[in-house]
Amino acid sequence: MKTQDRSIVLINLSGHDRPGITSAISEILANYKVDILDIGQAVIHDTLALGLLAHLPPEAQSSPVLQELLFKAHEWGMQIRFTPVSETSYESWVEGQGKGRYIVTLLGRRITAEQIARVTHTVAENGLNIDRIHRLSGRVSMSHINKEGRACVEFSVRGNTLDTAELRRHFLALSGELEVDIAVQEDNIYRRNRRLVVFDMDSTLIEAEVIDELAKEAGVGKQVAAITERAMCGELDFSESFRARVALLKGLDASVLEKIAQRLPVTEGAEKLISTLKRLGYRTAILSGGFTYFGEYLQKKLGIDEVHANQLEIENGKVTGRVVGHIVDGQRKAQLLQDIANKEGINLEQAIAVGDGANDLPMLGLAGLGIAFRAKPVVRESARHALSTLGLDAILYLIGFSDRDLDQK
Repeated sequence: MKTQDRSIVLINLSGHDRPGITSAISEILANYKVDILDIGQAVIHDTLALGLLAHLPPEAQSSPVLQELLFKAHEWGMQIRFTPVSETSYESWVEGQGKGRYIVTLLGRRITAEQIARVTHTVAENGLNIDRIHRLSGRVSMSHINKEGRACVEFSVRGNTLDTAELRRHFLALSGELEVDIAVQEDNIYRRNRRLVVFDMDSTLIEAEVIDELAKEAGVGKQVAAITERAMCGELDFSESFRARVALLKGLDASVLEKIAQRLPVTEGAEKLISTLKRLGYRTAILSGGFTYFGEYLQKKLGIDEVHANQLEIENGKVTGRVVGHIVDGQRKAQLLQDIANKEGINLEQAIAVGDGANDLPMLGLAGLGIAFRAKPVVRESARHALSTLGLDAILYLIGFSDRDLDQK
């Protein structure tokens, strides 16, 4: 290595991990007054990969500093490599910090080599470079390797401005082929500082449409289910279809509401998600086109902060077939999200909205992180993010939490 080329050196150390390696390497460099321009470390299955970009002062460039590092690596039985970095190359790297940064999250019941290959190929095709890859899901025992579980890998990528909508379309198509979910977000301060999460209720927090359950009890199940399906797919105006469905419930005995509430199946991961959000200080709310009776039941069961839904009118112990007040449709949900954010002093970029139907799209578009959860195709295609393969607690991965983070009490 020529003297003029020894100012900046990339040092790569790899081998069996043990305590004190980074400390010992740093102490050697400190003895020669070396500046560290960049540092990164990863450990995979007790194997360490440590990289340091070091700036050697003039007095250190002719010293045995690199030789000392070589001897120390040999003593540990590790591999070490020194790569000179030109000033031009270094300055080009510095300028790269102004490029956009994004987080690509791959979620599934398990992660395969094909999934990684296809995702990273798409990333490269869009002119993005991967800076870091991090597993957010926990370690899996070989005894459970082939069982249904959950897995998540996060890629930190950077590049010049790109068409994120087009990239999401590519990932959405890939998700269907590989039976995984792939999300892409801008890596900004809001992603790491969410404070409010609002949920649709039916087919989101619960695995049922309450109005369909009421209709079954009223003997009009097929008629109402057909209208519900068309409304959720965006084929019918929500408010109009809602009134039509509620009208079919006229005469239903109000005593069945409690029976239905007790049998409602809570969605996979909902309880873990809500309890974790509560522990972390998030504000939570249900914004539902369903009914307050069931929203308030879930509020007590899950510990949600507030509920906004439709008030089913009941007179003399019977459902009248009408609702009290304004119907909570798509635009009303968006307005409620705005109102809660204003009340709590929260920027909408710090809000997360989760829903499955076409009437959820306005609030999904308004929130900083809008998630179509196990949604109809038209909703998945319109929303910026979609989750279908895992439970609701997978949202914690999109916020950036790992299983290890959440296991720490």
